[in-house]
Amino acid sequence: MKRYLIVSACAAALVGLAACGDGDGTTEVGQSEPVNAAQDATSAAVGQTSAATLGANTLDGYVMNAAVSDMYEIEAGRMAQEKGQSAETRELGEMLVNDHTTSSGRLAELARAAGETPPTEMDERRQGLIDNLRAAEGAQFDEVFAEQQVAAHQEAITLHEGYAESGDNAELAAFARDLVPKLRTHLERAQALEAAAQ
Repeated sequence: MKRYLIVSACAAALVGLAACGDGDGTTEVGQSEPVNAAQDATSAAVGQTSAATLGANTLDGYVMNAAVSDMYEIEAGRMAQEKGQSAETRELGEMLVNDHTTSSGRLAELARAAGETPPTEMDERRQGLIDNLRAAEGAQFDEVFAEQQVAAHQEAITLHEGYAESGDNAELAAFARDLVPKLRTHLERAQALEAAAQ
């Protein structure tokens, strides 16, 4: 419980920092500038911490993090299909929608069997990422999308590998283990997009 409170306090502080405006009095999350790069960077650090601690070690933490991650990936993938400037961005978007829709359905099935109810809405952190994607236009969209996907898939790999190793539900641990190769493929594609955008 003590570790949960410490991690929660750290995460809240980092999200609070990311939400701060740039001195113009604007403090609404993701809205201090068209694309809030500091918010995305802070989100990556918070996500890794959460994935490596609560998500990887508790059933409810794993289900919550995995479900919200899938929701974010599906929405980001849809946006990439619509707004992506390069064929590679649009293709990765399609892959994300297909793969994460499949994993989301299987996760929900296994979670319910384990007595857990997956969330039905994204958390504030992932919604902030979506807001930044929505604000990005043209070539900037591809760049922001690639950066977010690299961080999101590093976080997802940490989450699923951690639960596969130490999870207390055998079926969900097997699900997590089986999902990692797909996530690694997504990460490699996102890293290639990020390199091309530099």
